Amino acid sequence: MTNRLQALEKQLGDTLIEHLGIEITTLEKSRVSGKMPVDSRTTQPSGVLHGGASAAFAETLASMGGMANVDFPDEMTIGIEVNANHIRAVREGWVFGVATPAHIGNTTQVWEIRIANEAGELVCLSRVTLANLKQTTL
Repeated sequence: MTNRLQALEKQLGDTLIEHLGIEITTLEKSRVSGKMPVDSRTTQPSGVLHGGASAAFAETLASMGGMANVDFPDEMTIGIEVNANHIRAVREGWVFGVATPAHIGNTTQVWEIRIANEAGELVCLSRVTLANLKQTTL
């Protein structure tokens, strides 16, 4: 899976993922993990982690997992639904996410993402639905 991660990482430059400082640390078909800084790029004016940044982090992890489950680069995934419950505020440091599949189908995938703070406390619980597409569809 390391080669797949390297191939995907080449496409992450100059994107929202790079701008938010998201890093993928593990990429497997059944588990994706990563981290995101809590800093001026990812906080709201009140100084806490922005819910939109958490949602973007969750969708990124799910999408990476989705890509591990299709015939990349001929096929890809795209997010079609994101649900995020924001549970705990974070003001600084890093958040860590783990995505696991709830469903891997021929046309869709559903992933559950748990985002925690440095103490391991749940910050955000998210569910992302992906569509599996041929590259020529986009």
